[in-house]
This record gives sequence, structure tokens and C-alpha cells, in this order.
Amino acid sequence: MTTQDPFGKSENALAVVLALAMVPALGLGFARFAYALVLPDMRADLHWSYADAGWMNTSNGIGYLFGALLASRLLRYISAYKMMIINIWLVVASLAFCAVFRDVLILNLLRFIAGLSAGLAFVAGGLLTTGLAQRHPERSSVILGIFYAGPGIGIFLSGLVIPYLIAYLGAGSWPYAWALLALIAAPLALLLIGARGQNVTLYKPDQKSKPYRVDYKAMSGILAGYLFVGAGYIAYMTFMIAWVQNSSGGAMLQSAFWFVIGLGAISSPWICAGIQKKVLHGYGFALLSLVTLIASLLPIFSSGTPLLMVSAAGFGCAFFAVVASTTVYVRRNLPPEGWAAAIGMMTVMFSIGQIVGPVLIGFINDLTHNLSSGLWASAGLLLLAVICGIAQRDLTPVR
Repeated sequence: MTTQDPFGKSENALAVVLALAMVPALGLGFARFAYALVLPDMRADLHWSYADAGWMNTSNGIGYLFGALLASRLLRYISAYKMMIINIWLVVASLAFCAVFRDVLILNLLRFIAGLSAGLAFVAGGLLTTGLAQRHPERSSVILGIFYAGPGIGIFLSGLVIPYLIAYLGAGSWPYAWALLALIAAPLALLLIGARGQNVTLYKPDQKSKPYRVDYKAMSGILAGYLFVGAGYIAYMTFMIAWVQNSSGGAMLQSAFWFVIGLGAISSPWICAGIQKKVLHGYGFALLSLVTLIASLLPIFSSGTPLLMVSAAGFGCAFFAVVASTTVYVRRNLPPEGWAAAIGMMTVMFSIGQIVGPVLIGFINDLTHNLSSGLWASAGLLLLAVICGIAQRDLTPVR
């Protein structure tokens, strides 16, 4: 007798997607976003400007872009599961090596490697999750939402420990923070064994038929919007801990703020699943981008703890739902054989935004000597994303 899972199928879809969610939890939640927790101490100890600090996330974004570009080609020679496993362990290794070196060039190289590996693992994990959602169509929005909310797990866990570690050990203790992140990441990477046996049979073309061609021009609105989201959100996720610290927020407030962002991200599949499932065209993407924009601006109007927590919860919930909404759009508008290419292109556009965003916002912060200027600039980029989402319509796929 086969045990039924909570989704009502013989396959334990919940267990599988929770295992797959470790990919974004480590590749993004730890390797990218947890940098914000370590950044103030690294910046003070290594005497960096905000632009220098931004370069660390830009290097990560460049690596992620290369990973997204290489992924579909590498998947011709290696299974998605194997590619995911190899690269997630490279992410863990890059975290560990960040604890060893102080040279800015080597640190940027390690951030690049972390981004490259995370990009490859994320595309592979995303394809496996998309296949899982295809087999469970009645819960597909929740399945995709859980995977894309995976960074919230990494944000949640890193927020619980890193601010307290740095506060306890004092100035210059950032290498220990990277080491602790690697130690936490290793057992989480082992959980991916739970996705063993997953396969991708979504887009193997019939050798007699022509390859499917995705009409990217018809998707230009959501593609451009996703680029602006990538450039706009990164200021909040890179510099907000510095903002809290500059507002006299100690380890407890920093931890609580990061914890609430993670909690919002984890809850987003259930809170936003209705929007993902029912709203057509690019309207869901636009609405969620608008909520992200509003949440990102709240700290400017008040540095009080209540509004700061509302901002963190709203941003965490809405932003990670924005990411999921792009895959929902692809699945709704394209046949399975077009999913890999379209998801890859979405990832490329997002990566380009993440490359430009940190240095641009860091430069604005240095120029104005005020972190609020960077938040206003990121809000402008998110507004452009909202406009692009409103302009995007559903399309009828053609070969």
C-alpha cells in the first residue's frame, strides 16, 4: 500500500518540495542575503565604501548570471538532480572559504563562485520543482511558492544566530560568521537527498519536430519588469541591516528584523497563492511588486520598531511571491517544452538587475552619505517593474 501525502497523491510532494527548497535557502538565503548581516562588520573592519560593499553582491550576481546562462547547456550532459547536488556543495564550500581570506579580490571571487554555483543549482532545482508541480496541478501554486520562498528559510536561520554572534565576539568577527553559516548549511544540503529520484521529462523534444521557440518579444513586459525587480529589491536586502544599525538598532533588533523577513518569505506561498492562481496577465506580478515597493519605503517614514517589522513582513512575503509569479506566468502561457528556456531567460534578466543594483545603490549612498537615497532609488526601479507588469498580457504560445 502506498502512503498518501498531504497533497493527495502517492508521491510525497510536500517532502520533496521542502527538500528542493534547500537550494534557494542556501544559494540565496545564505550565500547572497546573509551577506547583509555580515556587511557592517566587514565594511568597518576592511575600510570599505558602500560601493565596495555593493561590489560583493554584484560579484555574486555576475556569477549567478553565468550560472543561469550555462545551466540549460549543462543539462544536456548531466541530470538536473546531479547538477543541483554538485553545485549546492560548492555553495557551502564558498561560504567556508569566506571565513579564511581578507583580500577583497579573493572575497569577490568567492562571491562569484557562490553565485555561479547557486545559479546552476537554482535552475536545476526550479526545473525539478516545475515537474513536481506539473504532476500535482491542483496544488501547483503552493508547490512553486514553497520552492521560491526557500530563501526565507536561510534568512530565518541566519537572522537567529549571526547578529548575536557578531555582537558577542565584537568588531572584526565576521570570519566566524561565515564559518558558522557554512556549518549550518552543510546539514541542510544533506536534506536534498530527499529529492533523489526526481527527474525532468518536461521538454525532451521529438527528434522529428522542430525545437520550441519562445516568443520573448511577447513576454518583454514581464522580462523587463523582472530586471527592474532584480535591481530594485537588492538595495533593501543588502543595506537594510546597516540602516537598522545606523538607527541604533542592536543585535536583538537586527535579528528580529531579519527573522521577520524570513518568516514573511516562508508564509508567502499560502498568503499569496490565491493571487498567483487567479490573477491573469502580468497583474499578479505588478501587484506583488507594488507591495514590495511600499514595504521597502516604510522605514524612511519611521525608524520605530513596529513600522520596521511591518516593512520586513510585507517585503519578505511580497518579494518572494514576485519571484514565484514569473514561473506561474511561464507555466500558464507556455507548453512544457518551453519552460526551461523561458525560466532561464527570466533568471538571466533578474541576474542582470542584481548585477547593476548593488553598485548603483551603493554609489548613490556614497554620493549622498545617506542610505535613504538608495532606498528611494530602489523604489523607483520597483515602480518601473509595476508599470511593466501592468503592460504584460497573457499570450497564446505558437510553434
